[in-house]
Amino acid sequence: MTDPLASDPEIAELLRREETRRRGSLQMVAAESTATPAVRAAVGSILADKYAEGYPGHRYHGGAEVVDEVEQLAISRAHTLFGADYVNVQPLSWALANFAVYAAFSQPGDQVLSLNLKHGGHQSHGSRANLSGRWFSVLNYEVRRDTERIDYDQIRDLALIHRPRILVAGGTSYSRSWDFAAMRTIADEADCILWVDAAHLAGLAVGGVLDSPVPYADVVTVATNKVMRGPRGGLLLARSEHEDSLSRAVYPFMQGAPAMHSIAAKAVAFGECLRPEYAAYARDVADDAATLATELGARGLRTVSGGTDTHLAVIEVSSLGITGREAAKRLAACRIIVDKAVTPFDEAPVSEGSAIRFGTAVLAADGLRPADMPQIADLMLDAMRTDPSDEARRAAITAAVAAVGEG
Repeated sequence: MTDPLASDPEIAELLRREETRRRGSLQMVAAESTATPAVRAAVGSILADKYAEGYPGHRYHGGAEVVDEVEQLAISRAHTLFGADYVNVQPLSWALANFAVYAAFSQPGDQVLSLNLKHGGHQSHGSRANLSGRWFSVLNYEVRRDTERIDYDQIRDLALIHRPRILVAGGTSYSRSWDFAAMRTIADEADCILWVDAAHLAGLAVGGVLDSPVPYADVVTVATNKVMRGPRGGLLLARSEHEDSLSRAVYPFMQGAPAMHSIAAKAVAFGECLRPEYAAYARDVADDAATLATELGARGLRTVSGGTDTHLAVIEVSSLGITGREAAKRLAACRIIVDKAVTPFDEAPVSEGSAIRFGTAVLAADGLRPADMPQIADLMLDAMRTDPSDEARRAAITAAVAAVGEG
């Protein structure tokens, strides 16, 4: 069969280079996973051509009979998977799902209480560089200095004093599980909306590794492209009383026509998450992360909060005499891909950081298990300790990484 991209050799070559980059490397960016073949097939399907503005049964454009069934199937599977009253599969991204929450429940200038960005929060929870931080009055809670875990007493105090419109649970670099029941109690006391941003948590929750936030939250946002191995996209889950406000917030307020090929791929991912083998995968993801954090600790590197309950961990590297930025650079030179990070009370500039953040969703998808983590920890330490000018040593580590990555 002729390669459809033969007509565009420049893009074909770039795709080939990306495949080469990934092959034989250790992809450990916490926000990434590997979409399954069925998900990729749906993303590249004929549905990419279809314009379907509106909701099933109420489309603006004609010829939507089939895509109505596709969207209803995705909704039905999400209901089964998450147990939520209301499901909206249309958000084009996780960030847009987050902004739909603001649109549904608040007005510009309203107060929002969320986790401090340096303590594991996310830009869309109130960073001044983001729409959320410019349009809303954002207050931050922090982790405890002694444990580096969520301080629920502080959250309650802040919520009762300031009475925010929205209380946000969840983040992007916090590696521990959340006490959703405690957050629900605080939200009820402060009479505010409890929003759980489960971008990094949902895939582990449906796999039985973490508690689900759905029974506790007013609204939950999900990134279907992280641990769940689905397409890039967002998902809204909520209590039934919020259906109208959230539906209008997504369409027509936040976006126009949905991406029907992505919705089909979401349906595929939800179906795959309902299979027993997905639960085994989710457990492997969490076990890999916990084991790797432990192994790095045994080699002298401290894990923020002392460990992880999830697929990610933040590892302080300042004991090696380098910044997080330099550590990530040295690891990348040996084909180990992570992110630089900050620790909760980091004194280093954010642009440099004192830590790295890794995730294990791709490692587990590639078949790597806890027994492989000691070797990976050794390779990471070797890479971070190797002077960038030592090309021979770096080549040796890269070869060892390729053997693990392709093994």
